[in-house]
Amino acid sequence: MNKVIIDGNSLTIEEFANVARNGYKVELSKEAIKNVEESRKIVDKFVEEEKVVYGITTGFGMFSDVVISKDETKKLQKNLIVSHSCGVGNPLDEEIVRGIMLLRANALAKGFSGIRLSTLNTLLEMLNRGVHPVIPEKGSLGASGDLAPLAHMVLVMLGEGEAYYKGERMEGKKAMELAEISTVQLTSKEGLALINGTQVMTSIGALAVYDSINLSKIADIASSLTIEALNGIVTAYDEKVHNVRPHNGQINTAKNLLRLLKGSNMTTTQGEIRVQDAYSLRCLPQIHGASKDAIEYVKKKVEIEINSATDNPLIFSEVGEVISGGNFHGQPMALSFDFLGIALAEIANSSERRIERMVNPALSGLPAFLVEEGGLNSGFMIVQYSAASLVSENKVLAHPASVDSIPSSANQEDHVSMGTIAARKARTILDNARKVLAMELLTACQAIDLRGNSGLGHGSNIAYDIVRENTCKVKDDIIMYKEINKCEELIKSNIILNRVEEKLGKLN
Repeated sequence: MNKVIIDGNSLTIEEFANVARNGYKVELSKEAIKNVEESRKIVDKFVEEEKVVYGITTGFGMFSDVVISKDETKKLQKNLIVSHSCGVGNPLDEEIVRGIMLLRANALAKGFSGIRLSTLNTLLEMLNRGVHPVIPEKGSLGASGDLAPLAHMVLVMLGEGEAYYKGERMEGKKAMELAEISTVQLTSKEGLALINGTQVMTSIGALAVYDSINLSKIADIASSLTIEALNGIVTAYDEKVHNVRPHNGQINTAKNLLRLLKGSNMTTTQGEIRVQDAYSLRCLPQIHGASKDAIEYVKKKVEIEINSATDNPLIFSEVGEVISGGNFHGQPMALSFDFLGIALAEIANSSERRIERMVNPALSGLPAFLVEEGGLNSGFMIVQYSAASLVSENKVLAHPASVDSIPSSANQEDHVSMGTIAARKARTILDNARKVLAMELLTACQAIDLRGNSGLGHGSNIAYDIVRENTCKVKDDIIMYKEINKCEELIKSNIILNRVEEKLGKLN
């Protein structure tokens, strides 16, 4: 029905991706509505009693000891949003912004934040009607959550800031008017409830991990073609080898390779041509498997985070208690997204090594740089060169953001996570890794053509045919970036993976 019902507890990564990318509509469950309303009653009670509670009747950060009167509470919440709108840089992509809005709504739906139901519904109306706030990509420390970027989201709810509506960038007030959505005047606790959380880093990272799962399978597919191009030894993928070191990712990668290569006439066995292959071929299950295990770990952490309450203070309506804690701290995501970036960098790293083995005549037994008239033609020389550049960039980006911290708010916030930087880096590494794998696909098909295609495996042959439906064997030098881009689009659109899985069943 192209609809997702949120309750704060059961959102899946698949549902998240459908809302972010495919325009699925979002509704609150009946239980969520009840929980939100009960939570709000506690806030109203404390405001009426003028009880001193952080963020409800006090200032923020260093100003947590400054008591705010009941009459000034609305101004306090608006000032919070206006003053915190300090994001800079390019706007985040629409899919990320949609993901942010969904995740913030899902967190609020848990009923621990004290927001009014009407304010939460405004956020959902914006999401469902396509009002997408302009959120700059930089400016978050990842604790207290993603304050600056989330403030830009809330600006539009107030009729301020900027938004995209039907493909046009405009003033937030105009976007809300065109979408026929009433703006809101925030009251006690609401500004803090909307911006105190990890939803920016989590949206960026959740989309990255969602794509990483498929990319890890593409890495196996591209590798299978390279194995055939180099007459690789499949004995190293025997299940007996991997069952005695039973890491799931390693076992699954070996299974994938044997399924992809089944029926191939271009692979060899131990001792047939050589005794051993180089590590980038022989250790594929160990290399790709470790990255898959890392991706699976990050996926589990994301699944927890997208269904968590991450603002402060938290309101426990059943016991009438408000507790100021630190769930906004992005450290669980920061470490996870750093790990994701490292895992993806290694996928690209091993891919580039395989490209080098194919273009280097001393290693491949094929014409230098995979072109028959070398010298006159450079062939795939600079394909490897470009792949090396991306891999080198990834090595810099893979340095963890989470090991850094700069105190803020007069040292009240004396340790921060840098989780949003970690997520953004992981996304860039993902993009680079996809490009390197596109280069491997293109290079492997060229090498197979030069070797002489004597019959590919059941799965690798499907990938080869798709690449060759969109690119040609290189005889004389051509503009290479166009061919690389075609292969990247085949990966990005999941055309290759879907067709392979239609034939072989789901890869691991």
